[in-house]
Amino acid sequence: MPKSLSLAIKTVKKWLGSHDDTQLALDPHIIGRDRHGINEKDISRAAINTIAELHRAGFQGFLVGGGVRDLLLGLHPKDFDVATDATPEQVKKLFRNARIIGRRFKIVHVRYGREVIEVTTYRGHHKAEQISRNKRPKNQQSAQSKNGMLLRDNVFGTVEEDALRRDFTVNALYYTTANSSVYDYTQGLEDLNNKIIRIIGDANTRYREDPVRMLRAVRFACKLGFTIEPDTATPIKQLAPSLREIPAARLFDEVLKLFMSGNGEATFLQMQEYGLFSPLFPLTAQSLQHDSNNAHTLLIHALRNTDKRIRAGKPVTPAFIFAALLWPSVIDKKQQLMADGVQETAALHQAAQAVTIEQQKHTAIPRRFSMPMRDIWDLQLRLPKRAGYKAERLMEHRRFRAAYDFLLLREESGEQTNNLGKWWTDYQLGSTEKRAEMVNQLEKKGRRQHKRSPRRKNVVQH
Repeated sequence: MPKSLSLAIKTVKKWLGSHDDTQLALDPHIIGRDRHGINEKDISRAAINTIAELHRAGFQGFLVGGGVRDLLLGLHPKDFDVATDATPEQVKKLFRNARIIGRRFKIVHVRYGREVIEVTTYRGHHKAEQISRNKRPKNQQSAQSKNGMLLRDNVFGTVEEDALRRDFTVNALYYTTANSSVYDYTQGLEDLNNKIIRIIGDANTRYREDPVRMLRAVRFACKLGFTIEPDTATPIKQLAPSLREIPAARLFDEVLKLFMSGNGEATFLQMQEYGLFSPLFPLTAQSLQHDSNNAHTLLIHALRNTDKRIRAGKPVTPAFIFAALLWPSVIDKKQQLMADGVQETAALHQAAQAVTIEQQKHTAIPRRFSMPMRDIWDLQLRLPKRAGYKAERLMEHRRFRAAYDFLLLREESGEQTNNLGKWWTDYQLGSTEKRAEMVNQLEKKGRRQHKRSPRRKNVVQH
């Protein structure tokens, strides 16, 4: 480990342990435009305008975080964040289309048409009196749970302090349009070149402050093809259960980032390795434990197919992802109910309801996704019923295509459906006459099977 980085880590550990040092600062390593390779043409015009407006008002303004990281890697970031010494209220006054969001961590969203630039005020170090619930200086609020989780983090500071408050070294890189330079306070550029995800400070303390950082470590490692540094990785498995303390609504957003960024399969496997999947999907984790109904194979195929669609620029919906993630649990519950004598359709509906209610405690699925998810499940029992006009009516259902894709996923994962997927594929491709013939053949086959089934004889008992 470089001496300068070792010193930085020790400094952060000291601060994290005491919460009482306000004089911390590191001299940045400044990388000029001739060495970093960032072209401002690749930066969102909205982000550049936001920084320029902050400068005109006498405030500092840096591009920071994933946007800078990805630009240095030669990628094309979709989102750009700005850090400034202006308070949220000062930022809001500067921009007409701006609003302050969040209580735990106040940020400002500045809107330019459909694009939103996220502006954050430099975070500072926490003094003991700032963490106290009884003594909070105005606009300098901070609160911690007994387990060390930050419940509120609105203590403002300098750019140097802000760098040490960020999660990983590769995300603590600052770019300024003032001199087109990158400012590196934590040896992040070195870790970027070495493809390492390294947390800033003591991993145990930083994960306890915000357990979501464990998910972010895995997500960034899989997205970038990086390795998680050993000291950063070691506490994850032990601290993974602390994710249960995170609000379910926030974890829903994290699940979308984990599984809908084009690296879902690799992310799922690493989450399994570090014990991070179970706190988010406990019922599915139980199904995976005994691999009921080819649960593991189905999830791998679902995430792999989703990754392919995202990389090909095709649309994906959270409803389909959650339908796949929870399907093994639904089938397990359905089979239990049928064993107790519940009819199949009713068993599926009851199982879907029970699993959805339980999952909402861990990742709150908005109704706009939970309802189509339930439709996809419901249609799995209707797809085999194709006689008469049922096939045509099913094709008119607004969730038919998703349900059909889900059927193919089930077959791809080893489930036997008597070639139902191929039948529906041929039916969609066929002409009107061909479709009528296919339905007619089904009805003939059904009549033949009905005739062959032996009738029960009346037995007279004496």
